[in-house]
This record gives sequence, structure tokens and C-alpha cells, in this order.
Amino acid sequence: MMNNRMIQKKPNKKKVYDGKNISVNIHNVSFRKKKFKREIIEQKSASAVLAFDGKGNVLLVKQHRFPHGFVFEIPAGTLDKNEKPRVGAIREFIEETGYKPKKLKHLIDYYPFIGYNTQKIHCYVAQDIEKVSEIKLEYDEFLTLVKMDFKKLLKMIVSGKIVDSKTICAALTYANSKKV
Repeated sequence: MMNNRMIQKKPNKKKVYDGKNISVNIHNVSFRKKKFKREIIEQKSASAVLAFDGKGNVLLVKQHRFPHGFVFEIPAGTLDKNEKPRVGAIREFIEETGYKPKKLKHLIDYYPFIGYNTQKIHCYVAQDIEKVSEIKLEYDEFLTLVKMDFKKLLKMIVSGKIVDSKTICAALTYANSKKV
């Protein structure tokens, strides 16, 4: 079987938008003797943490996500330039919760918008956490910390009340690994 990457030429691109969180480029692609255009959103990758408090509860943030309103999600954030995903996961977890994971295990990486966006999300699980500071929010962040029973979180995912992809991926991957 032929490796598709081996026969794809590096596309040339034209930037059509450059914003705070994303940029949009039009790529001229040559692949398998065909030429076509692709609109690609370039976005920083992110890390997320599914953390347990030792009592069967997970730490979630109830965060305002315009234009959808408030949603429940696991703590997460974009990676700084050249930042390793694990380091970014710890930094964001402390900023959004005030807790630090003593142990952090990789769960899964995934592309939430494959085919038109470059972002990759790195999910981790923390089993042992300690309070180290107050929550440190950015100017445009609006969130509150919520502790929720893990089985309740799973029920909210199944019922459609949890709609955040990183939370769904991390929780279901963890539940499957533990046969919950």
C-alpha cells in the first residue's frame, strides 16, 4: 500500500486571515496527479486534563463559550510556542483550577476538526492532585470550578448535556480503559 504523504507535494499557501486565535490559509494542493484548493484553519494545539479528587469526583470548569453560553468541560488550554503538551497541561490545570497534579498520565491525542484545522488536543488524566494556588483567569475567561461524580459525567455525556469534544474523548477513553 502506498503512503499518501510520500506522493503529496508540499502545498503553497496564501494567508487570507490572521487573528488572535486562528489564521486561515488557502492551500494549493497537488495530490495523485490532481490539483485543488483547501481552506485550512491554523490553530495552536492544546492540552486537557481529566482530574480526579480522590473521592470519585472529576474537576470540571463551567466556562462561558461564546456563542454557546456556559458549558461543562475538563480544564484545558492552548500551548505556548515550543511548549511540550505535558507542561502545557500542568500549567493550564493550575491556572484554571488552582490544583496541581502530582501524577499525570497521557490518555489520548486527537484532531477535533480533521480535514480543515491543524489543532491537535493532548488529553491527560490526573489521579492525585493538590491545591497550590487560587484560580488565575485571563481577562476574557469566565469560569467556575465544579466537582462532579465521574458516573454522573458519563451520564451527562450520553444524554447530550456534555457537548465539549475534549471532555467526551478523555472521559470515554478513561472509562473504557477502566471498564467503567
